[in-house]
Amino acid sequence: MENNIIEVKNVTFEYSGGESPKTVIKDFSIAFQRGSFTVILGRNGSGKSTLAKLLNGLYKPTVGDVFVDSINTKDEATEIEIKRRVGMVFQNPDNQLLASIVEEDVAFGPENLGFEPNEIRNRVDNALKAVDMYDYRQKSPHHLSGGQKQRVAIAGIIAMEPECIVLDEPTAMLDPRGRNEIIKTIEKLNKEKGITIILITHFMEEAQNADRIIVMDDGVIAADDKPAKIFKNAKMLKSVGLDVPQTTELLIELNNNGFNIDTNAISIEEAAEKISEALHSEGI
Repeated sequence: MENNIIEVKNVTFEYSGGESPKTVIKDFSIAFQRGSFTVILGRNGSGKSTLAKLLNGLYKPTVGDVFVDSINTKDEATEIEIKRRVGMVFQNPDNQLLASIVEEDVAFGPENLGFEPNEIRNRVDNALKAVDMYDYRQKSPHHLSGGQKQRVAIAGIIAMEPECIVLDEPTAMLDPRGRNEIIKTIEKLNKEKGITIILITHFMEEAQNADRIIVMDDGVIAADDKPAKIFKNAKMLKSVGLDVPQTTELLIELNNNGFNIDTNAISIEEAAEKISEALHSEGI
């Protein structure tokens, strides 16, 4: 489809090290629409991080194809074009921060792409403003908090102006405040700049504002739907080793205990509203 930025077609991926190959992704097909916000959930070993690396060409499929803007990631001649279109953010920001000054770090990608100095300056300033880190442009990355470092790492990707950003567990090493900073940043990039976001995580609360959730288990898709539908299916989530959001679990328990309550709520605010509606209808 023309509106898809990434298409994964019948992909199998095997790690060839060791005595026998290990199949991590199995006959996997999926597409991501431009401007969408997709969250990929799965326990450790489900294949979600391997999929992330397949999406921007870091890994090549053992079988099948991955297309970015109709370009096959297996084509080595177009590798730079793939990286321009799909940026990647990893768990540990320290592994992505190379320079001793924030703005120099953000400039690294555009410099490698060969842009003129004035263009690089504009891209760096715009990227830092997009993640609310412009005031820290002269600081050392090593003096920043975990959340701030990750925002600088994201700015480094934005400066290359990709159409899509894949984030592989970007909040795994952060405290709750840092996690909140990053989720707000990527939601803002999606809504205000139209950047396609593919977020790999195991934190359920990070998925509540996504357009779509894909649940992976053992290298295949266990579920693919809107957040409310996914979180409502507690049995399926638990069967693949994931927890149901506490708000959803509370509403399901209330429903099971005689309250006629809508369980399609994820945030605390939504859950409180549903409980209030149920109490009002019961005359309580």
